[in-house]
Amino acid sequence: MTTAASVSLPAPAAAVGERELGFMRRALAAAEEAGGRGEVPVGAVVVVGDEVVAVAHNERETASDPTAHAEILALRRAAAALGRWRLVDAELYVTMEPCPMCAGALVNARLRRLYFGCDDPKAGAVRTLYSLVDDPRLNHRVEVIPGVLAAEGAGLLRSFFSRLRQPVRRAP
Repeated sequence: MTTAASVSLPAPAAAVGERELGFMRRALAAAEEAGGRGEVPVGAVVVVGDEVVAVAHNERETASDPTAHAEILALRRAAAALGRWRLVDAELYVTMEPCPMCAGALVNARLRRLYFGCDDPKAGAVRTLYSLVDDPRLNHRVEVIPGVLAAEGAGLLRSFFSRLRQPVRRAP
């Protein structure tokens, strides 16, 4: 049986240090905030150099917006903060593998590098179902570092969906 999120293989040790883990922890904190608001717990952080320029989490339910994924919101906020849509020097840290819409946005934003947590076996468009961010037919490719704190991101998702599936108990 396929779960809502699975744990990715760990990224190469040389690619992920304390700096990267710290930014992914910020994304996990944003994901926790989303879950507390009834949103699917996915968080994203955009970093340029060593500076966080945008933080976001899913807001589809609260905004009634099907495009309000954490990645899209983070890219929009980063572009607004930087005053440019080309994010060639930016890195995105997201707790779950991006979907096709978000992966396409990463390519269109000319993102430098993507760090993600757990795979998404139902909609993953970075490596699980599709490989949009490194498709040679497209005009830009994004470097990908998978599996960063994957177990933590997958755990948030499993916990969230487990709570949703629990029957509502009525008072006697």
